[in-house]
Amino acid sequence: MNNEFDAIIIGTGQSGPSLASRLSAAGMTVAVIERKRFGGTCVNNGCVPTKALVASAYVAHLARHAADYGVDTGGDVRVNMKRVKARKDAISRRSSEAVEKWMKGLANSRVIEGHARFTSPNSVRVNDEVLQAGKIFINVGGRALVPPIPGLENLPYLTNSTMMDVDFLPRHLLILGGSYIGLEFGQMYRRFGAEVTIVERGPRLIAREDEDVSQGVLDIIGGEGVRAELGAEVTGVEQRGGEIAVKFSRAGVPGEIVGSHLLLAIGRIPNTDDLGLDKAGVATDARGYIQVDEGLRTKVPGIWAVGDCNGRGAFTHTSYNDYEIVADNLLNGDSRSVLERISAYGLFIDPPLGRVGMTDTEIRESGREALTGKRPMSRVGRAVEKGDSRGFMKITVDAKTKQILGAAILGSGGDEAIHCIIDAMYAKSPYTVVQRAVHIHPTVSELLPTLLGELKPLL
Repeated sequence: MNNEFDAIIIGTGQSGPSLASRLSAAGMTVAVIERKRFGGTCVNNGCVPTKALVASAYVAHLARHAADYGVDTGGDVRVNMKRVKARKDAISRRSSEAVEKWMKGLANSRVIEGHARFTSPNSVRVNDEVLQAGKIFINVGGRALVPPIPGLENLPYLTNSTMMDVDFLPRHLLILGGSYIGLEFGQMYRRFGAEVTIVERGPRLIAREDEDVSQGVLDIIGGEGVRAELGAEVTGVEQRGGEIAVKFSRAGVPGEIVGSHLLLAIGRIPNTDDLGLDKAGVATDARGYIQVDEGLRTKVPGIWAVGDCNGRGAFTHTSYNDYEIVADNLLNGDSRSVLERISAYGLFIDPPLGRVGMTDTEIRESGREALTGKRPMSRVGRAVEKGDSRGFMKITVDAKTKQILGAAILGSGGDEAIHCIIDAMYAKSPYTVVQRAVHIHPTVSELLPTLLGELKPLL
């Protein structure tokens, strides 16, 4: 069997399959290597399954509040977690199988299932084979960080991956980490019916956001009964019979919270520690992320790193954009750069947060003269009509250039409405273009022109 290829792709997350397809269509021979489940984090234990769970949790929440809409459900709302998991599994499995079928059906390509390790800058070993190629693309993603907490090694804990196997309702779910993963699982399981406590060492949730966004998120989840222990530095965990105790220190004062199950949502690390990168001369930073330039090339000619493992983004959409950058540069003679990318992401609690660009804190620190507008969702007709007017929207612009610097929409439809702003920022349009646009009524987006017409100095 021929073991020489034009390109080797290690991993089938969001970058790898599309890149394999593009290279195959260009006439290159391609080897695709996958050691576990096709589709990577997003398909198997990230976006796809978690948003399926979020949808089930939303239905449970809506059913409990049906009377507010004049609908009588005729009794208590009960959640069957085995059926919730089965639905999630079916959706995730279809996505994974679709990726596998796609890869195995590509022309000029071969799929090898196994773990790849470099043996040289242009070769990798998979199972008992050594494969060679002039171009190698690393798309191995990341996994949950397991911190060195005293006692953690002596008790069972969950991560975002192992949560996918849960088919029961925890009595009291303790979550370490008050950022995106922890918040989504926290609200989700509270809506399923569990008691939930989030333990966050920082003084507020999602510390990368402005304080008003952090507070708005806290108000949303707290209003649904999620408890948040903020400023709580975890000092240890221990098993107490069938319970788990999390010990923490807040301003030097010890405390603890006891629950039935523990979820680690403190952060993620790249899957780069077992690839034999030293054999290829590929450098990583102190956290294990592969060092790449703005075109996602490593310092070793012929080796690229795409997706979460390069530290240039931690989202499905940034991983896919990595593929676009690499493919266009290789095949179209383009000179696309990751530096052209504008930071944009969502937090998929309900209602969601859509974010793009700089925070107000970053804008202040930059010394720019800026204008900002803010409006509560209680003044957005569509949100009121839908029965959820929690949150707010805000936009901040450069007072001199009229360029949009950043925006946050925390509220109904915020994850979709934010794209009006994203597109305007990529087009480098002055905010007046959006301000003078005529949007459809009734929508959340229709309030963006109104908001931009009410700008005031950012203090």
